[in-house]
Amino acid sequence: MSPRIGRPPRRYKKVRAPQDVVRAFWNRLGTRDWDGARQLLDEHVVVLWPATKERFEGADTFISMLRSFPEGWTVKVETAAAQANDVLAWIEVPFEGQMSWCATRARVYKGQITAAIDLWTDEGGVLVPSWRVPTHAIDGVTAVPPILPPDPAPNEEAS
Repeated sequence: MSPRIGRPPRRYKKVRAPQDVVRAFWNRLGTRDWDGARQLLDEHVVVLWPATKERFEGADTFISMLRSFPEGWTVKVETAAAQANDVLAWIEVPFEGQMSWCATRARVYKGQITAAIDLWTDEGGVLVPSWRVPTHAIDGVTAVPPILPPDPAPNEEAS
């Protein structure tokens, strides 16, 4: 056999649907594939984290911040749904015995995330207001209640 002629094959199949772009981005973060995750971000992406009043401008800045987070976390994309180019996703991120969740709203254009608002919360991280105490039962939340059937596998097609 002769050696392969031409460019080497891509590492990933082409991601088409906006919800698949967001799902692939988070999955690549989970495997620490920083370059693969970076490819799914627009150069001028803006990501807002309202809970901490942080604003990350630019793909390299955002990836650099994510890379600096201490090791030990994992990522599970519970669901991702799109309406046109607007994607809503629910992500579980356990880290050192603590469950964190991210509800993200991302805008996808031409296969890249151009903007996102990530709302992060930690299990037990917010105190219940006193006026609400009589109306609920504290019950460790570990997953989103099933409302819809699980998402199908990402729609990735060969280029």
